[in-house]
Amino acid sequence: MKPTKLPAYEQVKAFVKKQVNDGAWRPGDAVPSESALQQQFGVSRMTANRAMKELAVEGVVTRVQGSGTVVAQLHRISTTFAFRDIHDEIVERGHRHSTRILSVEAMRADAALAQVFKLRTGARLFHSLMVHFEDGVAIQLDDRYVNPASAPGYLGVDFSETTPTNYLLEHAPLTEANYSIEAALASAQEAKCLGIKRGEPCLVMTRSTVSGPHVASHARLVYPAMRYSFSGKFQL
Repeated sequence: MKPTKLPAYEQVKAFVKKQVNDGAWRPGDAVPSESALQQQFGVSRMTANRAMKELAVEGVVTRVQGSGTVVAQLHRISTTFAFRDIHDEIVERGHRHSTRILSVEAMRADAALAQVFKLRTGARLFHSLMVHFEDGVAIQLDDRYVNPASAPGYLGVDFSETTPTNYLLEHAPLTEANYSIEAALASAQEAKCLGIKRGEPCLVMTRSTVSGPHVASHARLVYPAMRYSFSGKFQL
């Protein structure tokens, strides 16, 4: 399946969001003017204006009368917390990250997945299942479905060299995300993958991402509660 090209205004939005998500542009930093974005992307002034208006509505940027546009003060609170790459987390703690890849394959969407991805039942999806380790200790089970329209090369990725989160952020620029975190008891499969006992308490993040016109991914990330805790930093 060939990837669907993002509309011009979505390309501009994805570029701005990536700079903010990656930390290249921090809260209060100036964002390029509409005319600069117009020249960079070869789009009309109307297209650049639409992109910036939508980013302002979404809370990514703040438009200051007479002073241009800057990165919104609170934008990185949610993005930093929700999209912390497990590899980066582990390395920043001074530890070694490794991955056990259990499966990466194409499959057909059942009714529930079709509803999540807004596709027909039976539509083609990619599915990956892997365990992430910190110094040889399992800390995350990554059970993920991916839309081929957003990441057509997903099945060919060497996930011993990168993580699904990192790959998707690079190839399916984030435009929207939803997540929830809850406590749950490990199922038999989850316990086996994580090297814990069945029924042990876990923290489970369920996360869906949108890239342009498509729901790009849906992941269930399971962490042994005795080995992992979520934390965030809030700064105005």
